Amino acid sequence: MARVCEMCGRGTMTGFNVSHSKVRTKRTLKINLQSKKIDGKKTKICTSCIKTKSKKTK
Repeated sequence: MARVCEMCGRGTMTGFNVSHSKVRTKRTLKINLQSKKIDGKKTKICTSCIKTKSKKTK
């Protein structure tokens, strides 16, 4: 549960590396997590949630 956003629940995804010859190999797409203090509690939150949270507070 380390690489999961605590606000939206988004986590790592799987996809493919595609070479020039179209050979596909598995890869993981990791989410951009940041540690932020929200209401005095340290949480791991993704950057898209940080952006939406700042929009809602304005």
